[in-house]
Amino acid sequence: MKLPTFRGGIHPPDGKAMTARKEIEVFRPAGNLVYPMSQHIGAPCAPIVKKGDRVLAGQKIADSEAFVSSPVLSSVSGTVKEIGMRMTVSGGMDQCVVVENDGRYEYDAALLPHGDFRPLEAKECLRIIREAGIVGMGGATFPTHVKLSPPPGKKIRWVIVNGAECEPFLNCDNRLMLERTEPIVGGLEICMHLFPEAEGIIAIENNKPDAIACVQEEIARRGGNMKVVPHEVKYPQGAEKMLIYTVTGQEIPPGALPADVGCLVINVRTLFHIWTAIIDGVPVVDRVISVVGDAVETPKNFLAPLGTSVRELVDAAGGFTEEPAKILAGGPMMGISMRSIDVPVVKGTSGILALTARSARQLEESNCIRCGRCVTACPMGLLPSTLDRAVRLREYGEFETLGGMNCIECGSCTYVCPARRHLTQTCRDGKAGVMAARKKAPKTEGKGEKK
Repeated sequence: MKLPTFRGGIHPPDGKAMTARKEIEVFRPAGNLVYPMSQHIGAPCAPIVKKGDRVLAGQKIADSEAFVSSPVLSSVSGTVKEIGMRMTVSGGMDQCVVVENDGRYEYDAALLPHGDFRPLEAKECLRIIREAGIVGMGGATFPTHVKLSPPPGKKIRWVIVNGAECEPFLNCDNRLMLERTEPIVGGLEICMHLFPEAEGIIAIENNKPDAIACVQEEIARRGGNMKVVPHEVKYPQGAEKMLIYTVTGQEIPPGALPADVGCLVINVRTLFHIWTAIIDGVPVVDRVISVVGDAVETPKNFLAPLGTSVRELVDAAGGFTEEPAKILAGGPMMGISMRSIDVPVVKGTSGILALTARSARQLEESNCIRCGRCVTACPMGLLPSTLDRAVRLREYGEFETLGGMNCIECGSCTYVCPARRHLTQTCRDGKAGVMAARKKAPKTEGKGEKK
């Protein structure tokens, strides 16, 4: 039987064997915890605590009045030591709340457990989800209460769960499906409560047979309009637009949202937090992280409190076998190159990948040979080599006309290019150039001619 997939894509070595069978280890940090105010897409939060305050685990320490935002909660109990600018995973600076961990993990019970979600109205469920600080835990970090509030008139027909974890080396979602199956399926059940006419579909790549079996067994136990759909192993199978196509056969038009075609796509870790927030009253204070790579002594999967120093996690994995040539937050395809490991774990940190010079070697770019491999690999049906040329010539208008803003920056084109062209980076630069040009454009909307 042919498994669902999409046009284009690639098959990079997955590197998952390093941590696929490593059970999640609970990690307790020794140092201070650092909480950036921007751990989500949307308006950044502002601190609601001050230096010297004592805080509890699960206590809200920063928030925003904006709808598209998500609060930040302390993952430990302790004392606020500082509020100031600190480096984050991306290499930029952000305002952060620094908490000295007292090691007691005394808990703030502001978020009450409900035990059963069925009596709750949708509005109350969404309020709890927001107060729990839940965002897209697959890396996008879009506030979940916003995603679960589609515009009026948008009928949701499918709630699609991303359990593909197609990014090489990472196993945080895989291990979560194996070890915490009930909250994941329970979280989907809550989503079905919010959208009773929808079908719940959990998409898992076929290289995770144990996870597929666990989830299928839990669904059979619960019943309901939910099912597992095994998918072909191919990158970027877990991308939102790819999953919508493989599950429903629909393509999202440029500029449209999943809700416009009746879909919501949610990561398995996000579902886990929806369940624990509503049923157990536990907000987002930690996440599973794969610390992996050929430069790591003992690759592991950790359940680490948010705010933990990446350096502490690396040390807990045995440190480095040699000086890494590259360290990424995330996987090798879409991960962010890190300038330092003295930065905190945030909601979107799915992995820390440390590569030796043997694995991370970069060859010199050469001229495009017009082989067309990038075109074949692009899951969005774009012409990466042509877009690359437009950006290098700073012809951002042509880049936009050719559909460059639809690039999902998956890295497939760069991976297959025999000329080692940095196609993904130039597309990223092109999108930034278009956005900059739009900001500079005169605002003439609503202004008629003077009479």
